[in-house]
Amino acid sequence: MLTATSRPAPPETWAIGDVQGCLDSLLELEARLPRTARVWLTGDIVNRGPRSLDSLRWAMAQGERLVTVLGNHDLHLLAVAAGIRKAHRTDTLADILAAPDRDALIDWVRSRPLAHFESGWLMVHAGVLPQWSVARTLELAEEVRAVLAGPRWMDFLREMYGNQPARWSDSLTGHDRLRVIVNALTRLRFCTADGEMEFATKEGVGGAPEGHYPWFEVPGRATAGAPIVFGHWSALGLIDRPDLLAIDTGCLWGRKLTAVRLSDRAVMQVQCPQGLAPW
Repeated sequence: MLTATSRPAPPETWAIGDVQGCLDSLLELEARLPRTARVWLTGDIVNRGPRSLDSLRWAMAQGERLVTVLGNHDLHLLAVAAGIRKAHRTDTLADILAAPDRDALIDWVRSRPLAHFESGWLMVHAGVLPQWSVARTLELAEEVRAVLAGPRWMDFLREMYGNQPARWSDSLTGHDRLRVIVNALTRLRFCTADGEMEFATKEGVGGAPEGHYPWFEVPGRATAGAPIVFGHWSALGLIDRPDLLAIDTGCLWGRKLTAVRLSDRAVMQVQCPQGLAPW
């Protein structure tokens, strides 16, 4: 089911950047929001911060008040839980994997969407390929959500990792098709004008490899008319422009956790203790 809706945005809908297990900072920020505020999270609820399990339980407890999309670290949790990937040295997922409610937590994560559209706003974790419209992005995100929420989700996770194909084609099928969708929505930073993705570069806008653009700077991208809120790219810092909100401001690295009210772009931030040294 697509998450698009034409309802007017509630006046207190706040989008919050990547939490990554930094629950204390999230709770400090949440305490400053109205009690009735809706919360959108840009993905990466868990991992590398100190309180991944508590962050995930908090998100589940919010019920319909909260919308989140999947990030690459949330997908990594699913792969580790399924025994498909080994935990990294800097992962903080062990408490989730050992939790008595582990199965409920994993099922909740794998049922989350990769894109959400409401009141004119599109939310993804990382980016959108230039040839995808908002409607197409939602359709493709739903293809992945249906697989992850279904009985063969582990089969897909075994095939999910990899950088190829690096470019979208409507003719793609099977795991190649789903892999491109996942890579775009949860990993994308730079791509060429025709949408070939590049994953090695993590610097800011000025670090674009030759022939590549930040995905949101590609001329004529199909989503240019709709504002997009996203996280993932902490090197960007806060970007607030009419068609874009980049709100991963590096809480994990000891910078800030950012919330933006979508109705008027009001910004609220809290300073975060350093949970991990930047790479």
